[in-house]
Amino acid sequence: EEALAGLIATYGEERFARQIARRIVAARPIATTGELVEAITAAIPAPARRKGPHPARRTFQALRIEVNRELECLAEGLDEAVHLLAPEGRVLVLAYHSLEDRIVKERFRDWSATHEPAVPGLPAEPVARSASVRLLTRRAWRPTEDEGAANPRARSVRLRAAEKLARSAS
Repeated sequence: EEALAGLIATYGEERFARQIARRIVAARPIATTGELVEAITAAIPAPARRKGPHPARRTFQALRIEVNRELECLAEGLDEAVHLLAPEGRVLVLAYHSLEDRIVKERFRDWSATHEPAVPGLPAEPVARSASVRLLTRRAWRPTEDEGAANPRARSVRLRAAEKLARSAS
């Protein structure tokens, strides 16, 4: 129950993770997704169920991310992509939720940095290094209201892009 609650809270960013995990464990064995949806819905207070997207959406997202190892695969794929790029080649990433976008943003920031990050609490001079990419998007691009209305699934997407520098050795 505790591990399930942690997974739902971390990957689903669900504030009712403990209640949902408790209800899922109590409802076992669960044979269908319908039964799982019933357990999740019953765990969420009625006022929270009435507004916003489907109450089981975040829990299913968390389970999908864990089962498919989506965040680990994204990080590995990004690291591989930057090494495979030809000079002046570009990498563009569409992230559909904040966990994915955070990984992309951090990777792009690290690749474009010209100094090694300082270790907090240690009196050390930053070590200079050459950046391997140039950021093409200062901030993530979001769809316009018209694009979101035309394609509701695109409402949450964030686009980030970087270009490999010609002088980069990696």
